[in-house]
Amino acid sequence: MPLTAAGLPDLPPELSGPVGVALTKPVAALPHPSALPGGCRYEPKWDGFRLVVVREVTATRVWSRQGRDLSGRFPDVVAAARAQLPPGTVVDGEVVIWNGDRLDFSLLQRRMVTAAGRNGPLVAEYPASYVAFDVLAVGGADQRSEPLWRRRTQLEALAGGWSPPLQLSPMTEDPAEAERWSREYRAAGVEGLVVKSATGRYLPARRDWLKVKSWETTEVVVGGVIGALENPSQLVLGRYRDGELVVVGRTSPLNPGQAAGLAAVLTPARAEHPWPDRIGTGAFGGGRLSVPLTKVEPSVVVEVSADAALHAGVFRHPLRFVRARPDLNPGDVPPI
Repeated sequence: MPLTAAGLPDLPPELSGPVGVALTKPVAALPHPSALPGGCRYEPKWDGFRLVVVREVTATRVWSRQGRDLSGRFPDVVAAARAQLPPGTVVDGEVVIWNGDRLDFSLLQRRMVTAAGRNGPLVAEYPASYVAFDVLAVGGADQRSEPLWRRRTQLEALAGGWSPPLQLSPMTEDPAEAERWSREYRAAGVEGLVVKSATGRYLPARRDWLKVKSWETTEVVVGGVIGALENPSQLVLGRYRDGELVVVGRTSPLNPGQAAGLAAVLTPARAEHPWPDRIGTGAFGGGRLSVPLTKVEPSVVVEVSADAALHAGVFRHPLRFVRARPDLNPGDVPPI
């Protein structure tokens, strides 16, 4: 149990950390304003790490969705929360890092792999921002059973006195404005939209919130396939960085028609192909498991549909094959 101080609010044990968070489920299209009880509320989907800030009387900590204490990784967020949140407050949101005019997920990952005691230069050069979108406790009182519209009113009241790096995520009930956010913020790395019920309670581990990804098409070079060249199951795709073809992603599984059409235009790679014989099955081609890679001559350009999630020019999520682009050469594809 956390320590208490006379006259100051304390938190119930289940909100003192780690804290269970509400979750999202993907949907294909933006829901109608009346699709959820009480009406829909729309927010940007930020490309960052989910982080719950717990401001107790005697301590301030930040917790990941998986229940890890990340206070040592984000001391800038902790310091801002300690200074700007009253004791007995718990807020939910995303920690992000800006690199120029775009969110940079790779800088977040650098903080995670750098020892907490050595993060000082990285924190100084690339400070984090915390974008809050919900409040779970105010004045030590649990707010999770309150409807979203009331929690939002409380969060806006808290945020009225904030300054960076604490920020309030925008929210609207206008789907046209939400769609504009999805289009205009995409270039900055915003992944799409999250949609919530205006009267919904905050339910940990429940997927009551809806996630609508923002997609656009782009061109990449086919550098290999998973499976046989005559019947590929997935494409492994590349772009050039300083003249070298680098793996930037792979597609979701191809349907039979797509596989047949691609088999007709792909050719076996020559000996100087730079890619390995096997590729990992995890994110960015890593992970302990690997599968054989059938290398192909990098002469075919394809159009794919991608979301906004990037890591140093590499797509973090599977790509959707759209079509081959025989009218384009590999030199026409944007480099990393």
